[in-house]
Amino acid sequence: MNYDHQIAKELSLLEKQVATTIGLLEEGSTIPFIARYRKELTGGLDEVEIANIRDELKRLQDLDKRREAILKSLQEQNVLNPELENLLLEASTLSRLEDIYLPYKPKRRTRASIAKEKGLENLATFILEQGSGDLQEFAKGFINSEKGVEGIDDALLGARDIVAEIIAENLELRTKIRNLFLEKGSFYSKVIEGKEEAAQKYKDYFEWREPVKGIASHRLLAMRRGEKEQFLSLELEVTTDEAIASIDNLFIKSGNEQAGQVRLAIQDSFKRLIRPSIETEVRLLTRQEADEEAIKVFAGNVRQLLLEAPLGQKRTLALDPGYRTGCKLVCLDEQGKLLFNSTIFPHQSEARKAEAADTIKSLVKKYNIEAIAIGNGTAGRETEAFTKSLGLEGCLILMVNESGASVYSASKVAREEFPDQDITVRGAVSIGRRLMDPLAELVKIDPKSIGVGQYQHDVDQNKLQSSLDDTVISCVNSVGVSLNTASKEILSYVSGLGPSLAQNIIAYRNENGAFKERSQLKKVPRLGDKAFEQSAGFLRISESKNPLDASAVHPERYGLVKKMAEDVGCSIEALLKDENLRKQVVLKKYIDDTIGLPTLTDIMAELSRPGRDPREKFEYFSFAEGINEISDLKIGMKLPGKVTNITKFGAFVDIGVHQDGLIHLSQLANRYIKDPNDVVSVNQTVEVTVIEIDVPRKRIALSMKKDDLESPKKASVPAGKKAYKKETARGAKLANTQKKKTGVAPVKKESMDSKLAALLKKFS
Repeated sequence: MNYDHQIAKELSLLEKQVATTIGLLEEGSTIPFIARYRKELTGGLDEVEIANIRDELKRLQDLDKRREAILKSLQEQNVLNPELENLLLEASTLSRLEDIYLPYKPKRRTRASIAKEKGLENLATFILEQGSGDLQEFAKGFINSEKGVEGIDDALLGARDIVAEIIAENLELRTKIRNLFLEKGSFYSKVIEGKEEAAQKYKDYFEWREPVKGIASHRLLAMRRGEKEQFLSLELEVTTDEAIASIDNLFIKSGNEQAGQVRLAIQDSFKRLIRPSIETEVRLLTRQEADEEAIKVFAGNVRQLLLEAPLGQKRTLALDPGYRTGCKLVCLDEQGKLLFNSTIFPHQSEARKAEAADTIKSLVKKYNIEAIAIGNGTAGRETEAFTKSLGLEGCLILMVNESGASVYSASKVAREEFPDQDITVRGAVSIGRRLMDPLAELVKIDPKSIGVGQYQHDVDQNKLQSSLDDTVISCVNSVGVSLNTASKEILSYVSGLGPSLAQNIIAYRNENGAFKERSQLKKVPRLGDKAFEQSAGFLRISESKNPLDASAVHPERYGLVKKMAEDVGCSIEALLKDENLRKQVVLKKYIDDTIGLPTLTDIMAELSRPGRDPREKFEYFSFAEGINEISDLKIGMKLPGKVTNITKFGAFVDIGVHQDGLIHLSQLANRYIKDPNDVVSVNQTVEVTVIEIDVPRKRIALSMKKDDLESPKKASVPAGKKAYKKETARGAKLANTQKKKTGVAPVKKESMDSKLAALLKKFS
C-alpha cells in the first residue's frame, strides 16, 4: 500500500519528503547516509525525522498485516459483510482492529458458549431487547433437564452469561471504558504484608497512588518492578459506579423485568469480563509508553557517553584498582596497543607500596607515558591519591568510568583480541583505551552494560536494542572512522557495512597492508557498489594521496571539488589550506538537478576543516582530595562532580565516594526545569552542594542551585583538607561551562595553577 499521505500527516511532513525517504530506505540506503548525502531529495530531513518515517512505516505495515489476517478469518467464518469490512478498513490503531474483531475471534469455551449450547441464545436476545412480554413465562420454554437447564433460574443465569459477553464485546462500550480508565483511572501500589524490611528500596511506593493520565514513566516502571519482584501489589483503580452507569446508558432501554436482568448482566460483565480485559490493555499501553520514555532517556545518555571528548592518541598507563588482589597495570602505545602488563600492590605493606611507586615511575619513563587512567571502582580514589603523590611531571592523571569494563573483559571480542591474557589485563586495557577514545572502545560493549539508563532491563528489549543500534550507528558515522586503525567492532557500525563486511575489511588490511585510497575499498571481497556508496563518506584515510579521502566529502563529489579548485585556479590541496581561495568559490554556480545548496554548503564546511572530529575538546577533571567515602561528606559541602546518568527525575553525579549522588529535577537550577537534559549532559563536570546524606540507604542528595547571598570565596570543605584548594581554579572553569547551560553566574575565577595550566594546554 501507499503510506506516504498517512505518514506525512502523522509526522507533519510533506508527502514528497516521505515518499522520497521511503524510496531511499527501500533501495538499501542507511539513515546516516540519507541524512548526510541526500538532503536535496529529502528536503533536509535529519536522522531523527528519517527514523520516525521508518518506524511509522513499519507500524502501518504491521497494522495492515493484522488487518489482512482478520479479514481472512472473517471470510473463512463466512461472516464478513460490507459494513464490517469498512469498519476494519477504517481502523487506524491495533486496539480498534481488535475491538471490531473481538465478537468473531475464535475463543476457548466460555460461560456464554456453554449457555448457547444449552439453547438459551433466544432467551438472551429477548432479555437484551427489553420488549413487552412475560419474562417468566418466556423463560419456561427453555427448561431442558437433558441440557442441564433445571428451572427458570438456570435459564436466566445462562441467558445473562450470553448477554454479559455481548456487552463485553460491544465496540462503543469498550472505547468508553478504555477512555474512562485512561482519563480517570489511578495506579495504586502498596507493600505486600510482611515484606516491609526486605522491600526498603521501594519504600516510596509502600502507599502510592497516581493518576494513569500523566503518570511519570520512572515511577510506573519502579512500581512494576516492585510488583514483579513480589514486594509490591499494584492495582489499577477506577470508579466502578461511573463505569456501570456508562454501560447502563448504552444498554438499559426500559424499566421492566428484562431490564433488571440486563442490569445484573452488566454488573457481571464489568467485573468478570470488561474490567480485567481493559485493565490488561491499559497496563500494556501505559507500559509501552513508559518503555518508550525510558528507552528515549537511555538512548540519549548512551549518545552523550559515546560522544565524550577523547584524550586522543597518547601513550597511556592504565590501572584497574583493587585492595587485596592489587592493581592491574598495563601500558599502551598511542594506538592502544598493549606493551606491558603487571600487578602492583600500593595499598598493602609499606614495602609493597614503595615497590609499586618504583614500578610506576620506571614504566612512565620507559614508555614515555603521557597520561594515567585509573578506574573509578573499588580503591579507585585511593589509587588516584597514591599515583598523584609520586610527582610524575608532565603526566596527566585521570579517573575513568569503568562501567562495562568487566563485561568487555569476559566477552568474545576481548578473547579474540587478547587470547593470551586474563580478564584483569583486558579490563585494564579497556580502561586505558576508554580514556584515549571512548567511542572506539565502548562500541565493543553492549550499551545496556555501560552504566547509564533508567530501568533498561525492564523495558521491551527488542525496542531498546533497535534504539541503541540507531544511536551507536549515528554516533559512529557522525564522528567518522579511520579505515586503517579501526577495529572490526566499530567498522561494523559504519553505514552500509555490518559485521561481515567489517571482518572482510580487516582481513584485506591484514593481508595487503594499509589502505592507500578510498577507491581501494572496492577490492574488498563482497563489498559492492552499494556498500561503497553508503560507507565511503564515513571512512577516513589520513595518509591518502587524495586529501579528500581524509574528509567527509563523498567520493561521488570529488569531481565537483576538483572543478571548484580549477575554477579558482588552484589545486585541491591549496583549496583546503587557503580560506581566501575558498571564499572565491561561488556555490550557486554548481547547483543543478542532482546537487543543491545544502550539500554544497556541507562540502565547503568540510573543506575548511577536513575530517574534523565533532566531539568537544578534552577537559581535565579531578575529584576533591580527601573526600573518598560517604562518611567524609557533610551537609553544605561544595564539590566537583561528573554526571554519570540522566533520568526524567534528575541527574546522578559521581563525587568520588563510590556512591553517586542525585540532583533532583527541582535542584538542577534556580528556575523551573522540565527536562534535565536542558541543564546537564552525561560526563559533564559540575559543581554541586551536598544537601542530604542517608548513610544506611546509601543515598546522597545534591543541588546545583546557586545561593545569591553566599560569598563566592566561602570555604566549602573543612580547612584541614588543603588539597581541595587545588580544585578552585578548575571549579571556576566548570562554573563557566555551567553558566552556558544554566544562565547562572559562575564563581569568580582565580589564577590557575601553572602546572595544571601547562598540562591543559598540552592536552587540549
